Amino acid sequence: MTAPSAQETPGAWLLLTVICLGSFIAPLGMASVNVAIPALAAELNANAVLVSWIPTTVLLANIVFMLPAGKLADLFGRKQVFRWGICLNALAGISASFAESVSWVLAMRFIQGIGSAMMFATSMALLISVFAPHKRGLPLGLNAACVYLGLTLAPALGGWITEALGWRYVFLLPLPLVAVVLVLLQWRIKGEWRSGVTDRFDWRGALLFALWALALVLGLTGLPAPFSVVSLLVSFGLLFGFVRMQARAKNPLIRVQMFRESRVFSMSLLTASFMYASSYPLGFLLSLYLQYVRDFSASQAGHVLLSQALAMACVAPVAGKLSDFLPARFLASAGCACTLAGFAWLSQLSAETSGGAISLALVLVGIGFGFFSSPNNHVVMHAARADEVGVAAATLNLARVTGNLVGMSLVNLLVYWHLGNQALDAGVADSLLATFHNAINLALIFLTAATVLSLLRGRVHQPDA
Repeated sequence: MTAPSAQETPGAWLLLTVICLGSFIAPLGMASVNVAIPALAAELNANAVLVSWIPTTVLLANIVFMLPAGKLADLFGRKQVFRWGICLNALAGISASFAESVSWVLAMRFIQGIGSAMMFATSMALLISVFAPHKRGLPLGLNAACVYLGLTLAPALGGWITEALGWRYVFLLPLPLVAVVLVLLQWRIKGEWRSGVTDRFDWRGALLFALWALALVLGLTGLPAPFSVVSLLVSFGLLFGFVRMQARAKNPLIRVQMFRESRVFSMSLLTASFMYASSYPLGFLLSLYLQYVRDFSASQAGHVLLSQALAMACVAPVAGKLSDFLPARFLASAGCACTLAGFAWLSQLSAETSGGAISLALVLVGIGFGFFSSPNNHVVMHAARADEVGVAAATLNLARVTGNLVGMSLVNLLVYWHLGNQALDAGVADSLLATFHNAINLALIFLTAATVLSLLRGRVHQPDA
C-alpha cells in the first residue's frame, strides 16, 4: 500500500488500536521516570544538573532522529519503522533497569529517545494512510489522547511502582503493552504503507540536522558561559546551512518548500512548538516541587499529576471529532487560552499550596491541551501531500519535540543557576520554588505567543479547518 486513499482501509480500526497503544507506550516510558528521579538520584549519587539531563537526553534523541525516521518510513514502510521503534524503546528500558551509574541511565534514555522518535514519526502517518480525509478527526483525537494520557498518567504509575518495588521497575512498566502491540503487528495487521517514491536517503542532511540539535542543547543549557554562547551561535549557522541544503537537494530529508506553500501549515507548527515548550517541563518541575517543597511521597505526587491526564483524555477525542466540522483554529486557540489560564493559576504556587488547588489548575491545563492538540494535528496532516504524510507527521512531532527540548533546556539552565551541583534533598526547597516560578513565568510568555499565533494563522480552504 502506498498513498492514502479516499476510502477507509479494511482493518483501520484495529490498526488505530495498535497505534493508540504504541502512542501510550512511548510517553509512558519517557515521563514515568520523572517521579522516580529522587529515588534514582539517592541510590546513584546524582546531583541536580545530572538529574535534569534524564528527561533532556530523550528529547535530544527525539529531535535528532525524528526527520530521518519519518523519511525512512515513507521509503521503506511505516509499520516496519513503528515496530522497530517499539522494540528499541523496550530493550533500552530493560537495560536502564540494571544501571549502576547515572551515565548508563542517560545512555539508555538516549536510545529510548531514538525508539520513541521512530514511533512518533510514523503513528499519525499510518492513521492518515488508512482513514479517509473526512473521518480522520476522531482517530487523530484518540491518538493525541493516548499520547498525553501516557505523559500524564506516567507520574502516577511511576510513583506507585517506585514506592512498591523501587525505581528500577519503572523502566519495565511499558513491557506488557509492548508485548501486546508486537503480537498484533506481527499476526493481525497485514500489509505495509509507504510513499511509493524511491528516493535516496539524505544522510548528509540527517548528519547536519543532528549537529544542529546537539549544538542547540549545549548552547541553551550552559548559558551564559562563553562556550555555550558560541555553541548557540553555531547552532543558528547549522540550521541555516541545513535549510539551504534541503532547498537545493534532489532528494531532501524534508521539502522545505512545504513551509512556504501553506501559511497555515507553518504557523500551526510554530504554535505547537510554543505550546510544548511550556508544557513538557511541567511534570518534571511539579514532581520535584511536590516531593521536595511539599514533602509528598512519590505516589502522592503522582495522584496530583493524574488530574491533567484525565481531563486531557476526556477532551482530546471530542475536540478531534469537532475538528471534522468546526474551524480548527478557533478550537485550538480556545485550547491555548485555557492552558494559559491553568499556568497563570500555577504561577501563584507557594510552599503551602494544597494538592487540590494544584489538581484544579492541572485540569485547566489538560482541557486546554486536549482542545489544542487534536485540531492542530488535523490541520497540519490535512495540508500534507499524499506522498509526504510520513515527513509531515515527523515534522509535526519535530515541532513538538523542538518545543519540548527548548523548554526543558531553559529549565536545565534555571536549575543550574539556582541549584548548581547541590544534592537533591529537603535543603533545596527554596531554590526549587524559585526555579519553578521562573519556569512558569517563561511558560506564560510561550503560551501567550501560541495563543496569538493560533488566532492569526488563518484558515485553509477545507471544511475541517
